[in-house]
Amino acid sequence: MDGEEGEPSRRRVAGRIKWYDPGRGFGFILDAKGGADILIHANVLRNFGQGSVAEGAGIEVMVQDSRRGPQAALVLRILPPDLPEGEGHAAPPIAAEDLALLPLEPARVKWFDKVKGYGFANVFGRPEDVFVHMDVVRRSGFGELAAGEAVCLRVMAGRRGRMAVQVVAWDTAQQPEE
Repeated sequence: MDGEEGEPSRRRVAGRIKWYDPGRGFGFILDAKGGADILIHANVLRNFGQGSVAEGAGIEVMVQDSRRGPQAALVLRILPPDLPEGEGHAAPPIAAEDLALLPLEPARVKWFDKVKGYGFANVFGRPEDVFVHMDVVRRSGFGELAAGEAVCLRVMAGRRGRMAVQVVAWDTAQQPEE
């Protein structure tokens, strides 16, 4: 179906990430209301400001139909996946309202190794590195981080120095709150 000016019509869809492979540059979304899986391409995810997304993350997208089936055209929101009890113990537990009080600190990923389950980021204007654990990355809705990727971090003091307790996409953090 086409819109008034020849543009494909779009509809808002909420769902969960079925899988996403940053190496292949695409993945699929399970529509919460059922129906065919929705293709999500790396370019659409990058336009939202993320290079990856965690399996099971909640997502809201604008979808358009193509000859190959439904495709995400625009990411509106990504919500962290529901993690099983006991995961996420790499960072101290923190209530959502306390988390929101921590400032967002602009940073660049120094390195991140998904297999090892951690990496480090450099916060702009600070000399020390910030430890970033895979559990925090997944809880924040990312599948992984790439070296050089610009992000914003909420940081707390840990036993061995500063550690991220939340990762936010750079572009998302720069948008005014509604």
